[in-house]
Amino acid sequence: MTVPEDHPRHRNLVALDIQGSTARSNLEKAHVRRFMYDMVHDCLRVTGLANHHDPLINTGDGVLALFRPVDEAPKTLLLSAFIPNLSTTLADHNAGFPDLKFRLRAVLHAGDVHFDPEGCFGEAVDVTFRLLCANAVKRCLVRARQPLVLVVSDHIYRTVVLQGYEGIDASTYTQVIRVRVGRGLHTGRIQVPELIDPADRGVDLAG
Repeated sequence: MTVPEDHPRHRNLVALDIQGSTARSNLEKAHVRRFMYDMVHDCLRVTGLANHHDPLINTGDGVLALFRPVDEAPKTLLLSAFIPNLSTTLADHNAGFPDLKFRLRAVLHAGDVHFDPEGCFGEAVDVTFRLLCANAVKRCLVRARQPLVLVVSDHIYRTVVLQGYEGIDASTYTQVIRVRVGRGLHTGRIQVPELIDPADRGVDLAG
């Protein structure tokens, strides 16, 4: 049976945002955007996810990927392989192009998404971007040694991170944040990486 167009589709949502992109020249932005897209496509291919997502959505200084919930694209693979691959590839780029290095915030959420001729929308999309753009995540990235910081929604944290799956270390998701979407509060967890000042681990980053 064909699902009516006005019904939602369940998706795993991954969004990326480039830190401080507005301070760059247009030519620098072109390089960074091109590499970000190349990096995403390469990591999708390497981790076996290239054929299990909707067309990537440009967000200006970032990208939104909607993964279809099939057996070949589980959330565990996104957390244990895709995101770490992105971080490693980005670190390699920054080492090779120090004048054009950049850093990324990343988020993983899952939920029902609506589609119309102009794109996607719905609460799941709103929650994804509120978590991605939370001040706490931005501050954590500023102080992180690694070039990528990840935040996951409470749903992902409870159903995936805490379940002991191979390649996912729950002890690294130490910082709780809360964001408001509409009339409700939504919780997320930042995977706090090694910080420039280890004492920052004890600082409340929520905001």
